[in-house]
Amino acid sequence: MRNIKFPIGRRGHTGRWMPSSRSAVEAVARSLTSPRFEVLPTAGAAELVAQHLPPGRIVTVTASPSRGLEATLALAEGLSALGYRAVPHLAARMVTDAEELAEIVTRLRAAGIDEVFIPSGDAAEAGAYPDAFSLLHALDELGRPFASTGITAYPESHPTIPDDMTIQAMWDKRELATTMVSNMTFDPQVVQTWLTRVRRRGVTLPLWLGIPGPVSTAQLLRVASRIGVGDSTRFLTKHPRAVMRLLRPDGFSSESFLRHLGPALAREESRIAGLHVFTFNHVAEAETWRTDLLSRLGKEHHLPA
Repeated sequence: MRNIKFPIGRRGHTGRWMPSSRSAVEAVARSLTSPRFEVLPTAGAAELVAQHLPPGRIVTVTASPSRGLEATLALAEGLSALGYRAVPHLAARMVTDAEELAEIVTRLRAAGIDEVFIPSGDAAEAGAYPDAFSLLHALDELGRPFASTGITAYPESHPTIPDDMTIQAMWDKRELATTMVSNMTFDPQVVQTWLTRVRRRGVTLPLWLGIPGPVSTAQLLRVASRIGVGDSTRFLTKHPRAVMRLLRPDGFSSESFLRHLGPALAREESRIAGLHVFTFNHVAEAETWRTDLLSRLGKEHHLPA
């Protein structure tokens, strides 16, 4: 898949690109300075991160039923020991009971981890926590042991959950979380429309904007096959529009996606915390893309280093 480079701006009624404001350009550049990189808890993932990212960067670690929470926790501990700000995904449906939750909290705190991300998860059978809200409530009863707790945001419709339920869930969870992370979306207009509506509803949690790294369709499907059949099926089911966008002749460009969102990133009311890059463990490619685009923006628009 080609990562097509467009001049920054927006498409007018004539089809030509018109310049965006300097504030939009600067907002895109800021978003590239300290993004979160999401990785999969596969063998050698810690070494992969250490090879391509400097210590101090935020690295989140996914969780899946096929690998179990142990793989997520172990990688998060390993990354923290290497000097990264590790953020493990604690999938609610994968936590057995209150005793296991307390053990997880103790273990992560001992590793110096003070941030977690709480999705409901895809486990077919849930333990004591059937959804993210119930686990968030349990952490609240434990005295909110983590400085930052993230929740999932859905700019596009969830394939199995009605929109009104995802909206209500976000409203219910907003008092128990500190940030939210938008699910992977390939349409910048969808993100802008959704973000405007969320803020109008009074949800003010800072947003980590989910964006796919520069991974081709073929690479994406190869990575999915390595994760496991179950995970691959879940990915395809949960992101049908994303997959269709990837399969279009013109493909998808992470750069174009981000440039389109420049004006939204610049608006203070958007409350964008930064980028959450889904790397699919293509860490080197994602970091090269980030630094290259940041450099080009600086040169093109004479931004301060």
